[in-house]
Amino acid sequence: MGAPFCWYLMRSRELTNENEHGRDRALSPRWWAWLRLILLGVVLAAVTALVMVRPLFPTGQVLLEEGEVTLETIRAPYTLVYDSRIRQQEERERAAAGVSPIYSSPFGDLARQQLERSRDVLDYLGSVRADPLGSPAQKRGWVLAVEEFAHLTPETIDGLLTLSTDSWDRVQLETVAVIGQIMRQEIREGQVSEARRRAPRMIDLDLSEEEAAVASVMVQSFIVPNSFLDAEATADAQAEAREAVGPVTRRFEQGQVIVREGDPVSALDIEVLDEFGLRRPRAAWTEFVGAALLAVFGVTLLYVYLARFQPQVVWEGHHPVLLVLLTIVFVLGSGLMVPAGGVLRYLAPAPALAMLLTATLGRHAGAAGAVFLGGVTGVMANNSLEMAIYAAVGGLIAALALDRVERIGELFRAGALVAVAHLTVLAVFYLVEDVNQTSELVLSSLAGVANGGLSSSLALGMLFLVGPLFDIVTTMRLIELSRPEHPLLQRMLREAPATYHHSLMVANLAEQAAEGIGANALLVRVGAYYHDIGKLARPYFFAENQADGLNPHDRLDPETSAEVIVGHVSDGLKLARRHRLPARIRAFIPEHHGGSRVSFLYQKAVELAGDDTLVEEERFRYPGRRPQSKETALVMLADGCEAAVRAARPGSGKEVTEIVNCIIDQRIEDGQLDESGLTLHDVEVIRREYASALKGTFHPRIKYPSAKGERDIGETEPVLNVTV
Repeated sequence: MGAPFCWYLMRSRELTNENEHGRDRALSPRWWAWLRLILLGVVLAAVTALVMVRPLFPTGQVLLEEGEVTLETIRAPYTLVYDSRIRQQEERERAAAGVSPIYSSPFGDLARQQLERSRDVLDYLGSVRADPLGSPAQKRGWVLAVEEFAHLTPETIDGLLTLSTDSWDRVQLETVAVIGQIMRQEIREGQVSEARRRAPRMIDLDLSEEEAAVASVMVQSFIVPNSFLDAEATADAQAEAREAVGPVTRRFEQGQVIVREGDPVSALDIEVLDEFGLRRPRAAWTEFVGAALLAVFGVTLLYVYLARFQPQVVWEGHHPVLLVLLTIVFVLGSGLMVPAGGVLRYLAPAPALAMLLTATLGRHAGAAGAVFLGGVTGVMANNSLEMAIYAAVGGLIAALALDRVERIGELFRAGALVAVAHLTVLAVFYLVEDVNQTSELVLSSLAGVANGGLSSSLALGMLFLVGPLFDIVTTMRLIELSRPEHPLLQRMLREAPATYHHSLMVANLAEQAAEGIGANALLVRVGAYYHDIGKLARPYFFAENQADGLNPHDRLDPETSAEVIVGHVSDGLKLARRHRLPARIRAFIPEHHGGSRVSFLYQKAVELAGDDTLVEEERFRYPGRRPQSKETALVMLADGCEAAVRAARPGSGKEVTEIVNCIIDQRIEDGQLDESGLTLHDVEVIRREYASALKGTFHPRIKYPSAKGERDIGETEPVLNVTV
């Protein structure tokens, strides 16, 4: 990825340099921007999908499935007591199997029905027996026509038909009596045969052998089940038995063998390996496809959100490169820590990404990056909602707590809020899941608190690296550039002390106004320090640095003087690049004059030429561009107001206010503030702040009386030449 990244970075810096020379700065996406966006998105999606499916660091896990033979003996890495779902299910099924089937009580109506049926059949048989016209074969057929007697043998039927009348009467009475007795008892569906076997023993012993045989056959024919299985009640009883089985725990001591080499792996072994985190299931191709689709969706959503709320992050310069690079770094970092499980996953510094993106690209970028990384973290943690919310909430809190990171302490304040957010998320999930392992909660909480400090420290360290690499203005870099020992400021102090003093005055003015309108005050101050460094090329050509009334412009024609004066802008840009000042600081050099005209020299040239048509006005205009931000506009106005007030030496506060208003009105009429983003309210605040500050700086001094014969000594303002 190194070569493409360097190419992207070089192209981004070319675009930035084009902006510095006043070319089109619109954020409308062109073919190059679209191509870059797509390529970066593909890289981010590919890395994210790979990390979600495959761990990046050897985890000591084995690839085993149920039924496979292990090639090595696996031992418990530590003592573990856990609730076995498989053993619990086995015990539940065993308890359910021990539940006896539940049958309904004997149905009395069914017994009466069978008794009534037997009487009807006996009456029918009596009429068959008494029929004088029927032959034995016919009678035998009539008996078999009865449903209950369809199974009788011819010998049994002949015995029934040949009984005497008295014997038949006794058989009928005994048959009805025994059927009534048996049908009062419980006869389940599977117990009919047993009930029929009991029938012969219940026949009265007073009957003859032939009578008893016929009665037994007839009784057996009318015995039917009167108690049936209650499936619903049985299922309820089995469910109660299953629920009564509590958790079944298993204990493994450190070093105890889980699976021996050469043994097939059972489902119970797989469960233990999963509890220890020693097994990694094989990834199917569907997992890769699903991870790729999820990664593409996440990257697309990230781009759409930023294009809607912070488009410069997506389209401008090297910002998309920085966004993707930082996101990839933290996705890879999470891929190293989160799959390892345990406390280590809670230490993954996901909030640091939000801090870095917020400090370098803005709050929307930080929030979007936090949500994206939170989703990826949840997937890497075996689709854990807890880890997804843990990482996303921590990042969102960090993004909301930061803005421009004007002080290093703000990072650690954000880290403290992240720690509180982590504790809250962990507490919520542990309460919802009703986890009783207090030690695990304590360790996770300590890791969550440590994560806040780790993320802040990591963000602070990376800001020092990211700033120079991507030409990003960070707070730390601004603080470094504001130090008086910087080589450029030291040169200005030695070679152009008046310009140095002027820059300090402009910085003070612009910083106060920046705080009043909500602009970046630290950026304004540092930009004001370096806005006139181009005067170091020829400091004596500028009035504030001239001494003893010697002015080299007196010997030059207006065109040459103008060339020297306006040339301090290009000279300043050369010096700024040589000393590797950030682009945001370099922007103050061409924008603090904009495209305004050196009016004094232009009027002088017109007077000498006698006709303004003979003078090329463009030679008397600065080669810069109009201010493109509130910060550079503030320095432009402060530069003009401070120089004008110092040159005019006003005698009252009212005169100071008039000069400030005049300078600001001139810039507005000349269109210099059209692209700065300043509002009318901002302009009014600037007028008020500049007038108030300049009144305190250039106020009239009181003259003190001197002794007779001595020259009066007064605290009058020293005479200063006008800064061009």
